[in-house]
Amino acid sequence: MEKILEGNSARLIGKVLSELEFSHKTYGEAFYILLVGILRKSGYEDDIRLMISERLIGNMEIKPGRIVKIVGQVRTYNQEKDGKNHLNVVVFVRELELLEAERPHENQICLEGFVCKPPIRRTSPLGREICDLMLAVNRMYNKSDYIPCIAWGRNAAYGGELEVGCKLLIEGRIQSREYKKRSDDGEVCTKVAYEVSVVRMEELQPSTT
Repeated sequence: MEKILEGNSARLIGKVLSELEFSHKTYGEAFYILLVGILRKSGYEDDIRLMISERLIGNMEIKPGRIVKIVGQVRTYNQEKDGKNHLNVVVFVRELELLEAERPHENQICLEGFVCKPPIRRTSPLGREICDLMLAVNRMYNKSDYIPCIAWGRNAAYGGELEVGCKLLIEGRIQSREYKKRSDDGEVCTKVAYEVSVVRMEELQPSTT
């Protein structure tokens, strides 16, 4: 994997699933949300939300079915909905390329950050050990992204022993996961969680500079 960019690197190749949807405007620059499907080796498709500046889109014809190559970063932001805060996870696009031919899908994430909540160890319905981690990744202008990560098996056992403040290097993939949640009125609805599935993690020594 190439050297990470500012401690946060995402490299994706996948198929466009949606039309561009306006998100917001900042300092006169419009940003759009685009859904891209990326196949795993198992055949399951992760549906990943991209955030793209109008400046990158230009005159590109980004339509469902097109194959795109993305270089960017995992970003998070809080959105208030129905009186509750919801963590949105997107890939913020820095480079965008439309590919003319079908290509093997890619999903590579590399993060460098700090454990900012006590890790939560649990067991899946199939009896597999899991560990949920929240990683704080610094970016420019004294901001941070708080990125949910999930580790399995040996990585879960290792992650469960980490303390808040530990500095980690994590390599993995960004994934989407459906789950059921009961609302306050008792209705069960399907929601989608986005997280980084850990392939490798390494504890780093904090910089002394």
